[in-house]
Amino acid sequence: MSSRHLQRGRFSRPGGIYVLTTVTRGRLPVFETADSARIVIDCLRDIERARISHSFAWVVMPDHVHWLLQLRQGTLGACMQRFKSRSSRLIGQAAGSALRLWQPSYFEHALRSDESLLRQARYIAANPVRAGLVDQLGVYPFAWCRWPSDP
Repeated sequence: MSSRHLQRGRFSRPGGIYVLTTVTRGRLPVFETADSARIVIDCLRDIERARISHSFAWVVMPDHVHWLLQLRQGTLGACMQRFKSRSSRLIGQAAGSALRLWQPSYFEHALRSDESLLRQARYIAANPVRAGLVDQLGVYPFAWCRWPSDP
């Protein structure tokens, strides 16, 4: 799933808080369809139900996903592998074909303070506004944030 070189210097630990970004193969806008976006959301929630993560915010954009989470167990690599594998399989089944949905690997950033946690959550929630998909925070159907949008 990921290049050995991209794993250099990557460290994840249960209890750590991370912003993860993963992109569709060729940046195809797979999640413009509500059904595909809902499958991805269900996969994010599945990982939380399995107690692998605790989500603070996520957004499913047409060709990528941003996810702010606290890792509860395992590694980020195992978490992302579960997410990508399950979402690829389910979207492929819905489309009636085998699908290589995601680009290899992902981007991750470890957070270091509660202040940056809230700032990152709001940044993720506002991504659809900055991309011009909606004109106000809180109306994009494929975004979720644990905190209200008002400071």
